[in-house]
Amino acid sequence: MVFDARASRFEALGAYLPPGIQSTPELVASVAAHLPDLDLEGITGVAQRRVRDPRPTAGEDSLGLALKAARDALGHSRYHAADLDVVISASITRFVNGDDFSFEPSLAAELAKELGAHRAAHFDVSNACAGMMTGVLLLDRMIRAGQVRNGLVVSGEQATRVAETAAREISDSYDPQFASLSVGDSAVAVVLDLARDEADRIHYLDLMTCAEYSELCLGMPSERTEGIALYTDNRKMHKKDRLRLWPAFHGDQLAKQGRTFADEGFDYVVQHQVGTRFVDYVNRTGEAEFGTPMPESLSVVEEFGNTASTAHFLVLHRHLKAGTARRGAKYLLVPAASGVVTGALSATITNLGV
Repeated sequence: MVFDARASRFEALGAYLPPGIQSTPELVASVAAHLPDLDLEGITGVAQRRVRDPRPTAGEDSLGLALKAARDALGHSRYHAADLDVVISASITRFVNGDDFSFEPSLAAELAKELGAHRAAHFDVSNACAGMMTGVLLLDRMIRAGQVRNGLVVSGEQATRVAETAAREISDSYDPQFASLSVGDSAVAVVLDLARDEADRIHYLDLMTCAEYSELCLGMPSERTEGIALYTDNRKMHKKDRLRLWPAFHGDQLAKQGRTFADEGFDYVVQHQVGTRFVDYVNRTGEAEFGTPMPESLSVVEEFGNTASTAHFLVLHRHLKAGTARRGAKYLLVPAASGVVTGALSATITNLGV
């Protein structure tokens, strides 16, 4: 096999989890008046989640969370902030100074300034829970094109704000805000640079949007009270035709190269961390569509919930750091985001600093 000298790799990975923990029984207690018999853990598999400190002085708004993860990534990187060519922010939530939802200046500009990445180009991307994956795709293409040598992709998510709204407003288990009860707060950051060999590189990353399903999951100001809300049609989002989008798209991309899913030899798969049932269902769907067993599935949803755009990289960080996923293995990351976005990221990860 000839090594593609234009390929990129994951060079360092950082994360930040707020120390505050909310158990699922504690969250259920806040909605007990409306849903006294709610078995949220049984439905979602989420036992607890991390919750940011709402005090402005805590530094756990979206920007503050992202900054902590970025510093963690750089602490495990051979690069300093001043060496970065580009900084990309991929947060869905954009809270700064406590409760201010900010669009300008960009979060990436603020992060670059705070980190000391004074020579880096910087911009934000917004693609729901596929935000980090989209940022990585853009940076990968920039490195492959020779436009930059390296860069940082980062996201800080205050996802539990939608859970707080849902707890106030939810009326029954079919309420479109029900999925909001599975989320958690977190931040991740990843440094990419030019790959040096086949043993440590991103093989491919392709995404697609299917607009037919674009209205099935919408984030917006609440229709009833102050705060942000997430409205999801869970029944339609989890129907087989929706879940078949990934294997159909991925299979078509591989067929163009004369390859099959089994040929890829993946050691691990990371699905979006919606819930344990969702992860199992998507893996079973992939197995049926590809006609081959799925690789070992990595997850942290039981401990951290659905952490939005940070989910896949939080899974990588936790398992690589704990040694429950091995280095030198081939990983498949499968996004599932509002839009609806799907796709596949294939990478061999060997020397990633965590």
